[in-house]
Formats: sequence, structure tokens, C-alpha cells
Amino acid sequence: MINVIVELSKYLILTLMIIYTFHCFYTVRQQDEIERNELLRQQLVLIFFMDFTAFLVIYLKTFNFQVIVFYLEMMVFFAAVQILYRIFYKKASLLLLNNMCMLLSVGFIMLCRLDIATATKQLVIAAAASGIALIIPVMIRKMKFLRRLTWLYAGVGVILLAAVFLLARTSYGAKLSLMGIQPSEVIKITFVFFMASLLSRANDFRTVVLVTVVAALHVGILVLSRDLGSAVIFFAAYLVMIYVSTKKPQYLGLGLAGGSLGAVVAYFLFGHVRQRVSAWSDPMAVYQNEGYQIVQSLFAIGTGSWFGMGLCQGSPEAIPVVKNDFIFSAICEELGGIFAICLILVCMSFFLMIVNIALRIKNPFYKLIALGLGTEYAFQVILTIGGATKFIPMTGVTLPLVSYGGSSVMSTILMLAIIQGLYILREDEDEEFERRRKEAAQRIRAREEARRAREI
Repeated sequence: MINVIVELSKYLILTLMIIYTFHCFYTVRQQDEIERNELLRQQLVLIFFMDFTAFLVIYLKTFNFQVIVFYLEMMVFFAAVQILYRIFYKKASLLLLNNMCMLLSVGFIMLCRLDIATATKQLVIAAAASGIALIIPVMIRKMKFLRRLTWLYAGVGVILLAAVFLLARTSYGAKLSLMGIQPSEVIKITFVFFMASLLSRANDFRTVVLVTVVAALHVGILVLSRDLGSAVIFFAAYLVMIYVSTKKPQYLGLGLAGGSLGAVVAYFLFGHVRQRVSAWSDPMAVYQNEGYQIVQSLFAIGTGSWFGMGLCQGSPEAIPVVKNDFIFSAICEELGGIFAICLILVCMSFFLMIVNIALRIKNPFYKLIALGLGTEYAFQVILTIGGATKFIPMTGVTLPLVSYGGSSVMSTILMLAIIQGLYILREDEDEEFERRRKEAAQRIRAREEARRAREI
């Protein structure tokens, strides 16, 4: 009987995910506010039923009472986040909030299936980050001096990265963390704030050179620390922000050429890079060593096929570091390729919403922040999924909000809180513009009526 429930559950979970993904894109196009709110409520119902089904299956397969406890704690967390945002920020983007809860849900489901202790840690970190995130939209609105802290952002970033390079221990071939914290995750935010602060004031050649020097320091230290994934993310944000602020394709071309040259140099300088490329180009040839991870990942993806094996029916534990770098492979194996494609589309919806928010912001400082953070999010998703599927060499970054990683989850939630703050700011600007437009129309109408009265 339990096996029948598990088999049916994967189709139910997949159906719920497909409907949710459709809602992500359809809701954006919906102009009627009542209909839009109804779609957002339906998304919450879909998340609830997906979580209930998944955790019921995990419990039936393990009969571990901690699974029920974790499920109830997770539901309390999601309810608190949804209610508090609606109380304190009536203009917040509920679609962004729902997508965050959906991605966290997928992560909690897979982590609970793999290791309930890890899932519990992730939940605690996510709850703490969400508590901090609640005050960020207020800070964005009130703290106008954030634009003036240009060199503080740069200094903090370079010092923390240098400290990791000098003091951190090597883990999985790279220096990533100090005392269990990965500073590069937080520095993603300060790096974007630095570039936005400098480029929003001027975009002449001198400013571009200054930005390039500081960006090169960040990326260079990350490369020396062998944190290649973060280095690529920083470099991508740098290129996008430079191009958007200057609108000069030659800077983009020079940046791409410089990045390509740097990649070639890194390949010949660092054995770690050569191992990653070797594992990517022909993983079966080095299966016993550096190719083992990617081969196991591909086996898992192939085994899951379109509909998956079902929760607790696969063997994702065979993939090294599955909870961090290869969570996407575990999702493919147990929930299926179609579910994984829907997950990618939800991430894409997330990114497109951030870009849409950025394009409608008039303040250049805030516009660049939104674009920079959105670029970092998108490239982190691309690097993680691309590495797990052998599309690109593995870079060792996590899938935002889904993979296990305290620093990654916290920084992503804080980034989304900043985006929420910018969204609310944009809504305030639109409301103020509409108010002034109506006042101007009333003044014109009053003058016209006065003119007609004089003529009579």
C-alpha cells in the first residue's frame, strides 16, 4: 500500500508543480488586481498540498516522528513569513514571496529526505535570515546615506576575502569559509552596492577604471582562493553593471576578452582548475578520481527520467556533496526531469521579476542594485545546474534557497529582502507619480472651468 502511495504521490507532486509554474508567468500578465490576488492565494494552496504530500511520503517510508515535527515547524515558518509581510509591507511583491517559499519548500523536502538534521539546521538559518530580512525594506527606504558608503563596501569586501585567503583551511580544493561562515556570500551584496554607488554618480572612463580595479581585486582573491564559482558570479555582475551604466558595447567586449584570457591563465596556473575541466570534458576517463561526482550526478539524472523514481526510492546519497553542489541531481532522480524543468522555470520567473523591477526604477543607484543582485542570482543558478548536468565544468556553488548552505541561504534571503524594498520603493514612486498626475489634471480642469465661467 505504501509503495502505491509513493508511486501516485510523484505524479501529484509533479502536477502541483506544473500548475504553480504556470501561475508564476500567468500572474505577472494579470492586470486585474482581484484576479491577481486570487492566483497568489492559489499558489499558497499549491505549496501547502505539495509539502503535505511530500512529507507524508517521507514519513511513510521512514516512520520517523521527527519528519512530522519538522513539517509542522516548516509550516509555522512559512505562515509567519506570509503573515508578517502582509502586515508590515502591504505593497510587497507577494509573487516574489511565494516563489521564495516554493524554492525553500523544494529544498526542505530533499534535505529532509536526505538528512533531517541538516534540514533542521537549514530551517533555523532560514528563519533567522527572514527575521533580519523584515527590517531591510525599511532600511532601504529610510537610509538614504547608503549611496555614499562607496569605499566602505569595497574595503569590507577586499578585507574579508583576503582574510579567507590567508586564514581559511582548504575544503574540497578551495578556501571558502572562516568559522563556518562563507564571507563571499555576503560580499556579493556589498560588491553590488559598491559598483552601484560609484557608477550611479558617473560612468566616465576614470570611473570605469576604478570599478575595474576593485572588481579585479575581488575576483583575483577569489581565484587565488580557488573559489571559482564565486569569482564567475562576481565577474558576471561586474560586466552587466558596467554595460548597463555606460551603454558601451566595447566595455562588454573587453570584459569578455579579459575574462576569457583569465580563464586560460587560471587553467595553466592551477591544477584544481585543470581537474575540473578534465572531469567535465571526459568524466568516465577519470571516473575513479575527479570524474566520480559528475558521473554519479549523470547516473542519477538518467535514472530519474521524466517522472522520477519517487521520494525515498532513489539513491542520491551515492553522489558526493549531494546536499550542497548536486541537489539538482537528487531532485531529478526522485522527482523527475519535468519537475526539474519546472524548478528552472520558477528560478527564471524569479530573475525576470527582478529585471522588471529594475527597469521600472528611476533612481540609477537602486536600478543598478536590482540588476546586479538579479545577475548574481541568475548566474548562481546557471553554474549549479550547468555543473550538475555537465553543461559546464562544476564550480562548487549552491542552488539558491534549495541547496544546503547556511551562508548561501542567508545571503539569498537578504538579497530578496533588498529586492522587496526596491519593489516597495518603486510602488511608492508610481503612487506619487499618479497622485501628482491627478492633481495636475484637476488644476487644468479647474482653470478650464474658470475660463468658461468668465466667458459666460
